[in-house]
Amino acid sequence: MGLLDYYRQFDALTEEEINSGLRQEAAEKRALELMRVETLDLSQTTWPDPPHADVVSAVTFVARRGMHRYPRESELASELAHRLGVPAERIAIGNGASELLQAATCALIRPGQALLTPWPSHPLFPTIARRAHGVAVPVSERDPRALLAAAAEHDTRVIALASPNDPTGEMIGAAQLEALLDGLPETVAVLLDESLIEYADPAAQRASLALLERHPRLLVFRSFSKAWGLAGLRCGYVIGGPGAESVLAELAPEHGVSELAQAAALEALRACSRQVERRAKVVAQQRSALTEALRERGLQVADSEANFLWVAHPQMPGGELSARLAESGVLVAAGAPLGEPSHVRITVRDQAATDRLLSALDAAFAQAAARGES
Repeated sequence: MGLLDYYRQFDALTEEEINSGLRQEAAEKRALELMRVETLDLSQTTWPDPPHADVVSAVTFVARRGMHRYPRESELASELAHRLGVPAERIAIGNGASELLQAATCALIRPGQALLTPWPSHPLFPTIARRAHGVAVPVSERDPRALLAAAAEHDTRVIALASPNDPTGEMIGAAQLEALLDGLPETVAVLLDESLIEYADPAAQRASLALLERHPRLLVFRSFSKAWGLAGLRCGYVIGGPGAESVLAELAPEHGVSELAQAAALEALRACSRQVERRAKVVAQQRSALTEALRERGLQVADSEANFLWVAHPQMPGGELSARLAESGVLVAAGAPLGEPSHVRITVRDQAATDRLLSALDAAFAQAAARGES
């Protein structure tokens, strides 16, 4: 039908008939929109909401003022030093914790040397070992004794730990970490990835920093990508102990970090610290409630200090469980790419997300039961 034919069809209709038809068409469109349910993505570990308006304003101001210039040193390191109680010289800013972890591994490891990591853990760790021409050695336990035994069996230069661990959510306690540091040879460094530390107990957030004063081979990595909600700008930092200044200087990017990223992180620290604390409290409440609800449904759930849960069904593989949830519009991370095919990683958000996840799980289990599958 051409444009002229389209309009001719209205010639024999009254204005009221035309308007009635248009109203009915609009009502049908609204009904279809109401039937459409947005996908709930619980597969990512980053915060799902846009940044605070003050952070956006700070980035916009910097972009208008100096996007044509190379990055300059900002107040970010000084602000972090003040908050963390360490000298600014013992903090290096980088383009995300991942890049800094890669730089540290390349600086420390020689070709053929081992990087140990408990497994499952962050998939980044084996990758950075390969890129540094080292060997990634998975260790099945996080216990210090198991790590020390594995370190003795290999030409070990680096132990990489995530706390809270991705994907299991487990913390390594200060006592365990100190036992590991005390038992390691002087030649072995420990890289502690605390990208998710804001979701842990506040006391745990300070514990690793206290160890830095006594253990110069420990480096602590943190990020603005997770609880701070700035993943798209790539900004992280690493903290070292006394005497680590020369190593930290090697880890910072040659041309610095984008002024946009630095401005966002600095404004987030100043304007959004309380907001991040509130987020962590909501996550902690929902994490506890969701853990209990999942266990009541017969699922295996690891204790977590992160913004996600590591979950397994007794009979249903992780890939199948994630596929069934996806049919209900709920996305979770299948465990196979994360090191364990029997599991899924489920991000914890608010009450609405918890309710929808549980409804989707109940529907998936009911469907499986009807088919006699489990």
